[in-house]
Order: sequence, then structure tokens, then C-alpha cells
Amino acid sequence: MSAEPFTRRNQPLQPHWPENATIKLIGLGGVGAIVARYLATFLASLGSNARIVLIDGDSYEFSNANRMIFANCGNKATVLRDELIARLADSLLAFQAIEEYVTSENINRLIRDGDIILLTVDNHATRKLVNDHCARLDQCCLVSGGNDGVGKDASGRVRRGTYGNVQIYLREGGAELSPTLTRHHPEIANPGDKLPTDQSCTELIASAPQILFANLTVAACMLNTFWLYLCGGLTYAELSFDIAEGLMRPITFSSPSSGRGALTQ
Repeated sequence: MSAEPFTRRNQPLQPHWPENATIKLIGLGGVGAIVARYLATFLASLGSNARIVLIDGDSYEFSNANRMIFANCGNKATVLRDELIARLADSLLAFQAIEEYVTSENINRLIRDGDIILLTVDNHATRKLVNDHCARLDQCCLVSGGNDGVGKDASGRVRRGTYGNVQIYLREGGAELSPTLTRHHPEIANPGDKLPTDQSCTELIASAPQILFANLTVAACMLNTFWLYLCGGLTYAELSFDIAEGLMRPITFSSPSSGRGALTQ
């Protein structure tokens, strides 16, 4: 894997998969389930022996069927693990399900040095928790994606549910190669929401609904970003989109670990 992932190459992009790598996929709802299926299919096509760990404390329920695809009701991590094992039984991939939400108590066990983390949760509190933990690791690759959901935010602003973004945070040798998730996003640095484990049943049910096609776009952007990272051809640290406007905009990375305006638009 390239030590300088933010580069341009005038040659075909070829993914280089590190042997015995572990991917932690956190959050398996409307975006995460799509990412899990296509990620596993892609890695199987490479003949990879990667270990994919699926992490989620939530369950698929019949009421989710209008915006998610799942084979059975039950814990999301376990249901997806069983589906992927059955479909990719001839591959070299290994799958593990962890039926837990990520918390401050278990994050040291769930996310370790050298992990590749794909974060597809629907709350900023978890994003900040994972980001801050990764900032203490020597080496990691964190790809986080989400969309804004339909409804109104805390200030009363109407959200159409058509906007989303993907961020990538990289560390190698204890140094940052890209900005943290919080550096340019105060809503993540100072989250106004709670971890799922701190929410009541009413609060969990009342979470903002998401548009299926926005979920598909987030998942595709995350997988594209991850693929470019493996190819050593990534040229941006963040990607934003709006499906209603037909827009997609990369925010490019200018100087690793410079500590000064590392993003240019």
C-alpha cells in the first residue's frame, strides 16, 4: 500500500490489498448493509484473505423493509454475516459478527492499531468517539460516510435528505496524512446527539428517515474512496454530494500533516 495515498497517477489504477488485513464495518443500516455486500464481493474477486468484522447492536425489523434489504429479522451484524458466509462460501474471506454498539468502554477492544474502519453510523456522537480513538492510533484508515436525513435540524432548517458526504482519515507511523473528521466539521467535534446506547427507545425510533437513493450514493462514494485508497490514487480527503442537484464535489488534500489549511476546495 502506498505511503503517500494522496497522489495522481497517469497509469491504470490497480488495488493493492495488504495480506491478513482486518476491516471493521461499524453500522449496518441503510448505508452499511450496501457497503458490506459490495465490499465483500470486491474483496472476494481479488482473492483476498481479509477478515471482515461486522459491528452493530441494532436489529433488522419488518418495518425496515421499505428502505433496507435483509434476509431475516434479527441482529444486523449476525444476519449480514450469515448472508455473506452463505453467498461467498468459496472465497478466502473470514467474517465475524459483533452484536454491540461502539462505546467508550469497548472501543479499545473493537478498533485496534492497523485496522481499516468503514464507519456508516447515523449519529455524530459515534463519529466523534471513533475519530478521537483513531487519532491515538499509530496506523489506521478510517472512511466515514452519511447523509442528512429528511426533516428539520436543531435550528429548524429543513433537510431534504438528498445531501451527504464521505471523509477519510489516515494515520501512518503515528502521523496524520489527512484531517480528522472533526477538524473542519464542528457538528462532529461538538455533537448535538447521543450514542445509541444513551438514547431512549423513543429517540431511536424517531431518528430522521433516509432516502434509499441517497443511501446508495453514500455507499458508492465510500466504496470508491476505499478503492482509490487501495490503488494509491486518492486525491481528496472529503467528498460531498447532493442527489437533487446532481452535484458531487471533492475537497482535495494539499499538504499532509501541515497543520495549516490542509484542505482546498
